[in-house]
This record gives sequence, C-alpha cells and structure tokens, in this order.
Amino acid sequence: MSFRDLRHFTEMMRALGYPRLISMENFRTPNFALVAEILTWLVKSYEPEVDIPIDVDTESDRVVFIRAVAQFMATKAHIMLNTKHLYQGDGHAVKEMLKITSVLHSAMKTAQMSLGNQTEEDNSKFKFDLSSRIPELKEARQLASEITAKGASLYDLLGKEVELREKRNAAIARPLDINETEKVLKAATKEVLESVEETKETLSKVVSDEISLDAKIEKKQQELERNRKRLQTLLRVRPTWMDEYEKIEEDLQKQYDIYVKTFRNLSFLESQLNEYHRLEQERFEEGKNTLRMMQHKLREEEKDLMRSSLKDEDSDIDVPEDEGSDSDMEESRPSKPGPAQNGIMAGRGASFIGTMQGADSEETEDSEIDVDKDDEEDDEGEEDEESKDLEDEGLDGPVARGVRPARGSMRSPLQDESDSDF
Repeated sequence: MSFRDLRHFTEMMRALGYPRLISMENFRTPNFALVAEILTWLVKSYEPEVDIPIDVDTESDRVVFIRAVAQFMATKAHIMLNTKHLYQGDGHAVKEMLKITSVLHSAMKTAQMSLGNQTEEDNSKFKFDLSSRIPELKEARQLASEITAKGASLYDLLGKEVELREKRNAAIARPLDINETEKVLKAATKEVLESVEETKETLSKVVSDEISLDAKIEKKQQELERNRKRLQTLLRVRPTWMDEYEKIEEDLQKQYDIYVKTFRNLSFLESQLNEYHRLEQERFEEGKNTLRMMQHKLREEEKDLMRSSLKDEDSDIDVPEDEGSDSDMEESRPSKPGPAQNGIMAGRGASFIGTMQGADSEETEDSEIDVDKDDEEDDEGEEDEESKDLEDEGLDGPVARGVRPARGSMRSPLQDESDSDF
C-alpha cells in the first residue's frame, strides 16, 4: 500500500458521504472491524436491499462475511476482490476497497455531470418529459438485469476454464475424422439454410402485411377526407326551418320576460297582502287587548264606587239598637218606589241616583237584563260609541246596576231626601 492510495481512498470516502472520518493512521495496523464497516457501507451504497451477514465476531463469521462481499461485488459490479487481502484488514485491504470506491466515485461524478448537462439543456432548450421515455426506461432496466445475469454466467464459465482447458487440449490433440467432420458441416449448413428460408418467408409476410396496412391506411384517409367535405357542406347549408326556429326562439324569449315580470309582481303583491293581513291582525289584537284593559279598569272603578257609596250610606243611616221588633223595622222601611219616581235620565250622559236599598229580586233581574241589552246594542255600534257607553257605565258604577228599578217606576220621597245628602 502506498501513501497516495490511502489518501485517494480517504478523499473518495469523504466525497461519497461516509459518516465517519477515516484517518490515514487507521490502517497502519490490522483493523478488521473498520474494514468490515466500510465494506458493509459500500455494499449498501451499491445495492441498498442486499442481505449480507454483519457478524464478524468469530473467525468463521469473518470468512463468511468476506466471501459474501466478494461474491456480491463479482456478480453485481464485476469487481474481482482478493479475499486474503481483505481478511488482513490493513493497507492491502485498503487497496482492494479502493477498487469499489473508485467505481462509485466515478459513477457519482458521471451522474453529477449528466445532471448538470441536463439542467443546462433544460434551461436553454426545453424541459425533458420523463413520462414519454418510460418504455425506454423499462427496456433499459430489463437489459441491465439480462447483462448482470449474462455476466454472472460468464464468470461461472470462466471459473470452469481450468477443467475445460484440459478437455479442449485433448480434443484438439486428437486426430480429426474427415468423414465425421464433413457430416457435421453438412448438417450445420443445412440448418443454416433452413433458418435462412424461414427468415425469407417471414420477411415476405412482413412485406405483404405492410402492403395491406398501407392500403387500409389509404382507404381510411379517403373516408376521412369524404367525411370532412360532407361536414363542410352541412355547415355551409342553412336548414329551411332555421328562420322559423329563430322567430319562435325570439317569441319564447319575450314570453319568458313577461312571465318573469308577472311572477315578480305577483310575488310582491302577495308579500304586501300578507303584510297587510299581519298588520290588521296586530291592530285587532291591540284593540282587543285595549278593550279588555278598559273593561277591567271600569270594573275596578265600579267596585271602588260601590265601596265608597256603601261607606257613605252606613255613616248617614242611623240604625236603632234593640228598639222595637222586626215588625217595627218593617214598618219603618219605606214603601216601594213608584214607576214614575224611579230615576231621572237626561241624555246619554245622565246618571242614575238613588238610595243604597235594593229593590225586589224581579226588579233587579229586569235591570240587569236591560243593562245587558244596552251593552249588546253598544257592541254592535262603532268603536267610538262603545268607548262612550263604557264611560257611561263607569260613571253609573255598580250602584246604578244594583239600585236601578224597573222601567216606568217612580222615585220615593225618601230616596229624594237621601239623594240630597250627596
């Protein structure tokens, strides 16, 4: 091993991307572990999917490892390695490994140069389309596999050269038989002539096939030209119904515009109608709620007036305590009011005035019926009249309902006197 070989080996390993830093002093003494690691990395770089034993602990394992590496490089890369020098693990092993590294380094340089040239060509001329070269790539891969197989078989045959050399020399040294040689030559000549005839027949068939294909291609081209001419004539000729079609199309467009406008107006009117119904419903609900609130308010006012009137009458009427009997109290009660003295009514705004003493049940029922009839008549009128009637009823209060006598009755003098107190 020379110093220059060791330096080239370290530089090539660094250029190939070996992960560890290799020193020139590592191979001064035998270092089989480092040699095995470098060989494994080189083999993996050449073929990543290769299966090589990596156990180098015992002597037999080392022998198997060196033999596997040498066999792989001989069959795949056609690199002959000296297994004895590799097993030594010193400078002689570096000389053998330099064969592998030089091949990989030259391949890397070639790839870089081709990549640079391809990049320049792409930038200057055009971009290479790899999809169009896929069949060629497949064919190249198949040829590469065939070349590898042929090289392996050739290597095996060369290995048998030692044995075959003796047989070949013995056959050459043996005297030749002219008759037998002539027979063999005639048989070989006959086979060659037969193969020539077969080749001629194949060529004649190819020629006939080519002629028939040319005729078919010409026929198809003529049909294509006829169809093109027919298409051009059809495009130039205007159909008779085309004018009517265009007129109908214009009418259809007008009708469609009218339909769109009508549909738009109808949709708008429907939306306005729905909005009007909604507003009317809201107004009706609002009026209904207002009337309900007014009725509730009037009832509350009637109750307040009734309570106040009851309090005033209790304070004005003096009731004797434990004097006389029930008959005396009945005699002291005023008589029933007459039909002419029942009440005074002056227009719609008049109010009934009377005492807090209620009339008979029949008169009370008649008064309630009259009030209900008046309420029904007021409900049938306009909303303004209803509000006025409700105000009149509010002014009358529960006193008017409870004290109102039957129609045509007269007020009593006692009631006139009690009214004058107010």
